[in-house]
Amino acid sequence: MTDPSSITDPPSPCIGVCTINEQTQWCDGCFRSLDEIAAWWNYSPAQKRAVLAQLDGRLTRIMDGTAFD
Repeated sequence: MTDPSSITDPPSPCIGVCTINEQTQWCDGCFRSLDEIAAWWNYSPAQKRAVLAQLDGRLTRIMDGTAFD
């Protein structure tokens, strides 16, 4: 039997602030890379969840300054 959570397609985290930060190479709005943004609609639900799982950590790195090292 297929796990229902593997089928559910997570929504895009885009909030309409589409500017790539020169230092981090992540979008200032959703914290995804250009590659992740471009491939989002081709990603499987599992791939989307993997990207989403990284976003809080990226924001934390931006806030504490370690993303700019």
